[in-house]
Amino acid sequence: MKEQSGISKISNDKNAHYEPYGWHHWPEFPWMSYQFRRALGETQEGGGSVSECFQAANNMIPGDEESWHKEWLIVGERNMKRGDQAEVNNHIITAQQCWLRAADYLREAEFWLGQDDPRRIQTFDKIEYCTKKWGQYLNPALEPVEVPYENGVNLAAYFLRSPVNPEQRQPVLICFGGLDSFKDEMYFMVASGALKRGISVLMTDGPGQGATLRRHKVYNRFDYEVPVGRCIDYLETRDDVDAKRIAVSGSSLGGYYAARAASFEHRLAAAVSHGAIWSVNGLWGEPDEDFGLAPHIKWVFGVDTMEAAFEKGRDFELEGVVDKIQCPYLICHGGYDVLGVSQANTVYENAKAGGVDVTFKLIGEEETGAEHCQHDNPTIGQEYVADWLADQFGIDQTKLG
Repeated sequence: MKEQSGISKISNDKNAHYEPYGWHHWPEFPWMSYQFRRALGETQEGGGSVSECFQAANNMIPGDEESWHKEWLIVGERNMKRGDQAEVNNHIITAQQCWLRAADYLREAEFWLGQDDPRRIQTFDKIEYCTKKWGQYLNPALEPVEVPYENGVNLAAYFLRSPVNPEQRQPVLICFGGLDSFKDEMYFMVASGALKRGISVLMTDGPGQGATLRRHKVYNRFDYEVPVGRCIDYLETRDDVDAKRIAVSGSSLGGYYAARAASFEHRLAAAVSHGAIWSVNGLWGEPDEDFGLAPHIKWVFGVDTMEAAFEKGRDFELEGVVDKIQCPYLICHGGYDVLGVSQANTVYENAKAGGVDVTFKLIGEEETGAEHCQHDNPTIGQEYVADWLADQFGIDQTKLG
């Protein structure tokens, strides 16, 4: 395992091929290859089918954002319509599977659209529609909830109770994404594994994410203990939650958010950085307007230039912060993460030096799952994270039904 030179690197082999971090479909367009790898990996968690992903990719113009939207939209809407028709025919299992695939395909279709492109919110509406349709037939059913936040704004979230835990008051994982992932993707990244191990989940759109950003224009913030605290406040009102066993997991940039939250919100019983970040500015390198995710960064940060994003980003770091974590803390990181490994090492070393009960799982290429947030094999990431959480919560998996 070694430090990578960056997600923007164009490999010498220009043909589609396998790298230590997974399938590399368009080597001359590494950012799109990364996003395709993400979609491909999530098929094994129900977020698609391998054939449909390759069908969409085959019909795209490599590197073309418009054709990316068009082809993912085709397979997304096809599955959404199939799900709707299957429901009419009372074929509910087929309907659920179609809606779940559609939600993730449509998430891909939305990805490269401009923030003011009307198709973005239209596509996002369809994502939420599919997630809710899938979830209404679960047992227990998915609950769309609004978590009171501030200034009259609520955080959009989904609450799912574990179907295998007989406890009335279950432990709960608050989970959220980072710069570009949101609540509807969390099932494929961490939530499914938690549910199977008797842990309820609150899949959340925090500031700068999902519906909270798109509908309310609430941008991100460095002090993520505030929105996480609001989520805990909400969970404490429920009679099916064990308030002494609430954990948080943040993926990608959410790895910073989760560590920051755990440093100051001491009601948390455990915390997970699913991808660790020591310094956001240090991760990006330079305030380059040509950086692959520059438009998305500026949107999430609520600024007009990358220079302004870097100015705001000065506060997004864990120096003098991570040593304040009082609960058990897990870092789960890919050993060939295309965004790098050194920052995860720095987070771990500083947490350990500060006396934190920290576990560092670096997943290597020999078992796959070495990509950022295990996008090449999200199942293996879910296994490590969920088993660690189950151990922290004292769950005996042999007694789950």
